[in-house]
Amino acid sequence: MTEATDVTDASVERRTGVWNDAGRPVAERVEALLAEMTLEEKVSQLGSHWEMRRDEEAQGEVAPMESAMSAGKLAFEQEIVDGEGHLTRTYGTTALSVSEGAADLRARQAAVVAANRFGIPAIAHEECLTGFTAYQATVYPTSLAWGATFDPELVEEMAAAIGRDMAAVGVQQGLSPVLDVVRDARWGRVEETMGEDPHVVGTVGTAYVQGLQRAGILATLKHFAGYAASRAGRNHAPVHLGPRELHDVILPPFEMAVREGRVGSVMNSYADLDGEPPAASHRLLTEILREQWGFEGTVVADYWSVAFLESMHRAAADQPEAARLAISAGLDVELPHTGGYRTLARQVRDGTLDEAVVDRSVRRVLCQKIELGMLDAGETWEPAVDESTDLDSASNRALAKKVAERSLVLLKNDDGVLPARPEALSGKRVAVVGPSADEPRTMMGCYSFPNHVLAKYPDGTFPHRGIGVPMPTIVESLREAWGDAEITHAIGCPIVEHDASRIAEAAEQAAAADLAVVTVGDLAGMFGAGTSGEGCDVEDLRLPGAQQELVEAVLDAAEASGTDVVLVVVSGRPYALGAVAERCAAIVQAFFPGEEGGPALAELLTGTVEPAGRLPIGVPALPGGQPAGYLAAPLGQNSQGVSNLDPTPLYPFGHGLSYTTVEYSAWEVSSAEIPVDGTVEVSATVTNTGERPVDELVQLYVGDRIAQVARPVRQLIGYARAALAPGESKQVTFEVHADRFSFIGVDLRRIVEPGTMDLWVGRSAGDLPLAGEIELTGALREVTGARVMTTPARVG
Repeated sequence: MTEATDVTDASVERRTGVWNDAGRPVAERVEALLAEMTLEEKVSQLGSHWEMRRDEEAQGEVAPMESAMSAGKLAFEQEIVDGEGHLTRTYGTTALSVSEGAADLRARQAAVVAANRFGIPAIAHEECLTGFTAYQATVYPTSLAWGATFDPELVEEMAAAIGRDMAAVGVQQGLSPVLDVVRDARWGRVEETMGEDPHVVGTVGTAYVQGLQRAGILATLKHFAGYAASRAGRNHAPVHLGPRELHDVILPPFEMAVREGRVGSVMNSYADLDGEPPAASHRLLTEILREQWGFEGTVVADYWSVAFLESMHRAAADQPEAARLAISAGLDVELPHTGGYRTLARQVRDGTLDEAVVDRSVRRVLCQKIELGMLDAGETWEPAVDESTDLDSASNRALAKKVAERSLVLLKNDDGVLPARPEALSGKRVAVVGPSADEPRTMMGCYSFPNHVLAKYPDGTFPHRGIGVPMPTIVESLREAWGDAEITHAIGCPIVEHDASRIAEAAEQAAAADLAVVTVGDLAGMFGAGTSGEGCDVEDLRLPGAQQELVEAVLDAAEASGTDVVLVVVSGRPYALGAVAERCAAIVQAFFPGEEGGPALAELLTGTVEPAGRLPIGVPALPGGQPAGYLAAPLGQNSQGVSNLDPTPLYPFGHGLSYTTVEYSAWEVSSAEIPVDGTVEVSATVTNTGERPVDELVQLYVGDRIAQVARPVRQLIGYARAALAPGESKQVTFEVHADRFSFIGVDLRRIVEPGTMDLWVGRSAGDLPLAGEIELTGALREVTGARVMTTPARVG
């Protein structure tokens, strides 16, 4: 077991001043402190330290090229001379209990404070993609599941809970959310995104930012920009985007989180963007981010991306040049430990770097530390925790379950086979087969602590401590839910390896049952150690391993015996289901639903909860023909007679069924025409015509009938949830500003163009029963500065 670190260092003479006065304006405090600092003290605020503790049993890495890139790292005592900007993942590297982690952080912060004349602590940052990535902390559903909820308010509530736990143990910054828009589902990190639509990514991601920062934690947008659009879906691969795709699809979620979320930090992308590494892009990090959008926070390096300018991109001859390029572009803090930025003071003295460039970044770091209260007189910044501190509280678990429930998507339900009520299955046989049924790690994303850190141990658990949190499996949850049924389980095949030796046993169990539940999908890992996650990219979208063979064998056996088959896919990306969907009685999609995913799935299957999730990314019919997505111009759609490849998804973006029926009617548009800077109201009535309550997701799409550039056939511009009791009707009204029709024109300006706009309201990008049009009138308008990026909705 790793003990808390005992860090000691000789204190230097402490300087106090205006910068410690919480009653003074932040800018005044920053300038007073900056004026007193030596060049070395300034540069120290732009670095970081990562104490990568490892137990002998642990194998593998938690960051790309971790071992190779850590060769030149200084010892902690050397690193903190004159101060330190950040402390990297003090909780998230090994399995420390809360009290052990807090003791370690307390000692490190004390050493940092003692080592610099001004007593400036470091910002402690941690990952928080599926909750606080720490031992014994709640594992929430992954980001793709947040997108599936289409519920920004719930995601904000979850983020605030995550932030409160992080703040309680002395952390100030969280490395989340990921605002990458998926362009190719083969990319391993699809699970970390919120899907294929920029409006969903922007609205849900901004809500996460607001929740985390409401709890006092700086949120960090990742990965700026274009990372998920890599060629062939490969991690760290080149990105080739035209300016319109960049500005109309990739950048809007980041812009929304900056302008409306007032996010505190941004992290650069590893990829090169049309040959330009974002870590050295003045255009991205300064011109767009700061000058156009007004961002005032810090830009932090994705781990080793400054070093990668030399070693991976060959854009710098050595580390000093890499550091100079990065800080000049606007990258403020080097993570995870100080490398090239250690040379900045020397470069200023040599005349190769203007000290004003260093001062600019130091101002930003000091401003955040002062705004966080870290320099206030009398503030100790010691985590106030003890053995009673619970990072997986009952309230956390209840919230994790609620998010999981609302993220589950019912894709298909023939003849009402679901819900399968317990009383209907009393005394009957249920075969629960497949590799996801009895493996708790299949519920979690790659940045969950059990998969990110504990998976490095031979048995997937920390010696003598397990995985840290209770994690009911699917089969355990179904046994509890269907208590009077006879439930059997057969794995059928593993997830990662292609081993079909146990498929026959699973098929036999399914044939002998009254109902078969087949669970397939992913096991998240890192750098090829799993089927989903960072560095776990795939050639096509077939189910991993022998799972396709398993599903087909079970279906063959079940058809011969008359057994209904419910397919449950628990994954980090959508998989092609066209070969089996028609033969399944029902299909449920779960995107890594977290520690309460098993009980949530059981409640969905039994009907205890109503299906509420909708697809944030389409489910393909065929495994090849990638990339594809709904957000495409006419040439990106099916073109019979031109190409034999049909990209039409099996289940489109926004799709999801419920256990009742909803009718759409009473289409209304407040005006047949509006000026190019006007507003129109679009209304529809939704009625629950079934016997169960429903939370219907009403979606508004737009299509530009004729434009000066090829535009998407349809694009989501608004959505709202309407809770309906049986027989109840509600009117949903969207307030649409003409800015929502803007796009990048032929001369690369953002414009609103006069002409006809088609509007649709419905259930998904492929099911839009209500349609109309409006006419935009007047001269072409250029949209500059802030613009309307959301579509408010009223439900009543």
